[in-house]
Amino acid sequence: MHKLALFILSALLLQGCYEFTKPSNELKRILQEGKIVIATEYGANSYFLQNDIPSGFEYELASGFAQFIGVELEIKPFYNNSLMLKQLQNENIDIIASQFSFAPETLNQYKLGPAYQYYSQQVVIHRSQRKLSDINDISGKVYVQRYSQQAAIMQKHHKSVDVNRLNWQQVEQYDDEELLLLVAERKIDATIANSALVNVMRRRYPEIKMGLDLETSSAQHWLMHINQDDSLLGALLEYFGELQSSGEFSRLQEKYFGHIREFDYVDTRAFIAAIETDLPQYQPWFEQYSGNFDWQLLAATSYQESHWEKHARSPTGVRGLMMLTLPTAKEVGITSRLDPEQSIRGGATYLRNLYDRIPARISDPDKIYFALAAYNLGLGHVEDARVLTQRKGFDPDLWVDVKQHLPLLKQKKYYQNARYGFARGDVAVKYVENIRRYYDSLMYITNATASAEESEIDIN
Repeated sequence: MHKLALFILSALLLQGCYEFTKPSNELKRILQEGKIVIATEYGANSYFLQNDIPSGFEYELASGFAQFIGVELEIKPFYNNSLMLKQLQNENIDIIASQFSFAPETLNQYKLGPAYQYYSQQVVIHRSQRKLSDINDISGKVYVQRYSQQAAIMQKHHKSVDVNRLNWQQVEQYDDEELLLLVAERKIDATIANSALVNVMRRRYPEIKMGLDLETSSAQHWLMHINQDDSLLGALLEYFGELQSSGEFSRLQEKYFGHIREFDYVDTRAFIAAIETDLPQYQPWFEQYSGNFDWQLLAATSYQESHWEKHARSPTGVRGLMMLTLPTAKEVGITSRLDPEQSIRGGATYLRNLYDRIPARISDPDKIYFALAAYNLGLGHVEDARVLTQRKGFDPDLWVDVKQHLPLLKQKKYYQNARYGFARGDVAVKYVENIRRYYDSLMYITNATASAEESEIDIN
């Protein structure tokens, strides 16, 4: 243990200058092969395909690590966690990078990377059910995944089970997302899931709710083979240390989790209904005029602006699907703000103009977030917020930092020194976060619909 502590301390002290020129064993093998094999699970918080492009929090972390040590990444996504563990035991993969909450006894069989996230575990029930006062109040049919921390929790609290009141099972045929869907469809009475996944999935399945927060802190680690030497662990320590110090880890957390903490059941239900009833008449124009943006982003912006009501009008005089001002309409060359096609074309042009005026050094998705904030607030106020962010010692090119300072433009001591003066920055922050939530839901629903249609075509 003393030697391991010295190794970890040395790795941290050498952060930023370790060249990996003399690695031992495992890391040396990976560098010589020029490839690292990292496994993860399919899912909203780990790995998924968005417009056929690999995405996901764990995928981006894995891709960053491969780049950090200068090798290619081979990502292996799994549907079955036990198979993923077996592949690591057989040394067919180098690392498991997963949002799955493995049971403590499972983690003890592997070498763990540094802890990089902490979640609570939540009992999830149908919205029609009453909240629970204690875990022992769980009743009915309860499924949790095998090898999971959730299964360990159930074993701990229900050693002697009243089979007439509670029927809980460890399952492998369903993943965590599917278990939440079973709760939403009332096919089971409850499951347990980590808080981050619940926050994401209730946007897709609004009928689920948190019945009890177990306040059980769950640390996320990457897993390696128990017999590995510490060379790969040392590289991981340096990588995650650099992610934290550079602000990149905060940016990734903001991208995938920063907008999902708030939830409005009524609004979510209304949005899902509008996708079915209102969106089809406008979708062809969103697709036609979206340009380099995802059409779903343009549609989400329109829903935030007008709830897809073509005759929408605000007290300030903005009108139409994209809620354009009269000067903006003239600027983008449209003659009728109430004409749906013209409004969508004009809104898309205006959003693109704002996007192009954001400094080129800012990368997506932050650049898109700034453009959306400017659509709501005006580019000048967004620039004021970026200047204020920098003055306070934060990064003006990161949305995660700027969104903390935008609301300050409502305070006299800040806006009196700002070039463009007073602004309701808190409204702009909520505006952007709402669009991001609508966009996520719309991407999921439209992709799921497209997959179902392809499957039907294949069958026929």
